[in-house]
This record gives sequence, C-alpha cells and structure tokens, in this order.
Amino acid sequence: MHTGDGAEGSGAAGVRPKAVLVGPPGSGKTSVGAALAALTGLAVRDTDADVEATVGMTIAELFATRGEPAFRELEEQAVAAGLAEHAGVLSLGGGAVLSDRTRAALRGHAVVFLATSASVGMKRVGLTSHRPLLAGINPRATYRSLLAQRLPLYQEVAAVEIDTDGLTVGQVAAAIAERLGLGSA
Repeated sequence: MHTGDGAEGSGAAGVRPKAVLVGPPGSGKTSVGAALAALTGLAVRDTDADVEATVGMTIAELFATRGEPAFRELEEQAVAAGLAEHAGVLSLGGGAVLSDRTRAALRGHAVVFLATSASVGMKRVGLTSHRPLLAGINPRATYRSLLAQRLPLYQEVAAVEIDTDGLTVGQVAAAIAERLGLGSA
C-alpha cells in the first residue's frame, strides 16, 4: 500500500523509513501507519499489502494455498524491499520479527513497537478474524501464546515503545511523531 505525498526512494543509499511500525495483531500498525502518514505528510507502505500485491491473493489465501513458510519468505523479502526503498512510514506484519534476517535488518532503524495487552488486542482483532494464525479453535489462547512468543522480539528491535491500550489511533500517531521528531503536514 503506497499512499501520501512523501518521497519514495529508488533504493539509493540513504533512503530509510522515518518510522517502522511493529506489533502484534490488533496493535494498530495499519491504521496508525495511515494516521501517522496523514499527520506528517509522509507516504505509508504496508508489507502485508506488498505481499498480497506480489502474489495476487490475500494473506489468508496465501496461507491456505502455499502455507506459512512461503508467506514468511515473501514477508522477509517485502520488509527488506521496504527498508531499502521507502522513505516514509513502513508498517510490518505482526510476525515479521520472527525472521532473524528481518530483525538484523531492522537494527538502526526508527522502529516503533505498538504494544497492546492480550485482552485489548483480541478485542480489536475480534473472534471472527480473517487472520490465519488466529483462525483456530481457541483464538484467545492462540493470541496469548503468539504475544508471549513475540514480545521479546518486538522489544529487541524497538527504538521506541508506545502502549496503545486506551489510546485512539490519532493519539498513538501523535505520540510517535513526537517521540521520533517528525513534523506535521
């Protein structure tokens, strides 16, 4: 997903996202990314949307037809491309941090961890989620397990952590802009 007025790089040296958003499902990466882009005048790019555009199907369809390993490989490539080419706000999929290569590539970037509690994250995601990793018999337990597994990885890559519980999308975007010193449009 590419929107906004911010410059897109051509992969030249020095092109870096101004903010890279990571966090679990329901933390607001996509909506906060769009709000932050609108607030700052930067372009926004979502690596899940990049993967979907590459394969011509939704993430859920990709999981169903090719499996999680194929998705994770495409996700890793999308993150690497976004980090090299995009000079605005880059939103990563919730599981992108599972990749050692992705975590290494994120070092030195303005990575913002959008933290959320399991209860708030599940409420935001909903029980009828289109998210393949939460489509099992007990999505609440799956979400809690996913959060416990990924929390140290989000914290490892984060330069900034914002607790999103109790905040609106606009408040989270404003907090990120302030913490990263990004001006408003």
